Amino acid sequence: MLLVVALSVTAQQQFKRNLESVDFVPKGQWMTGVSVSYSQTNLDNYQFLIAEELEGDVYSFKVTPTLLYAFKENMAVGGKFGYSRSRSNLDNASIKIDSETDYTAENMYMISQEYSAMGVYRYYFSIGRSKRFGMFGEAQLEVGLGQSKIREGVGRDVVGSFSDNLSLNLGLAPGVVMFLNNYSAIEVNVGVLGLSYNHTKQITNQVHIANYNSAGANFKINLFSISFGMLFYL
Repeated sequence: MLLVVALSVTAQQQFKRNLESVDFVPKGQWMTGVSVSYSQTNLDNYQFLIAEELEGDVYSFKVTPTLLYAFKENMAVGGKFGYSRSRSNLDNASIKIDSETDYTAENMYMISQEYSAMGVYRYYFSIGRSKRFGMFGEAQLEVGLGQSKIREGVGRDVVGSFSDNLSLNLGLAPGVVMFLNNYSAIEVNVGVLGLSYNHTKQITNQVHIANYNSAGANFKINLFSISFGMLFYL
């Protein structure tokens, strides 16, 4: 008697997502642009929450040029360089927490400026097969150096502080890009992951010296880091 045993083997079909790669940014592409922001506010007996009788003026200015190079299809490296400056001149300010607790400041002058350099790596990918709309992931490493000065009072009652600041930041900022034509695009990105370190050395009245160090990690969407810009593709 001959016994035949038949084994049936069913091969599991491999799952495919059918993701296709599109050359959204070609190799050898240069990308450059600059963003500029400026704001100025004049206060005349202004009130905001617990702050009252605010009088003075405030302004801030920031410029950030960008230069990137696509060393491979959809991959680019480069840098962003920034300069920011802000000044606050308060002739009068009063903070009232309750009927027994208040603080009044007169002739307060604050000015600060910062230089920063950021190394950037980007990976682009298109939305579908579109070459007009796409997204990118951006890794950032930033070093910043800044100075600030605060002065309050008049005559012999003047109190002044001078500070030097060093900051290091490592972050991830994905974004969306939309091409207006072959040579220009609008982009928006937001920070979602970041590690930071700050060191500040402060000298008050040229006598008292203080140091301040802080470190932190952010693993959520930071709405304050949303940035809008325009790049030119050469």
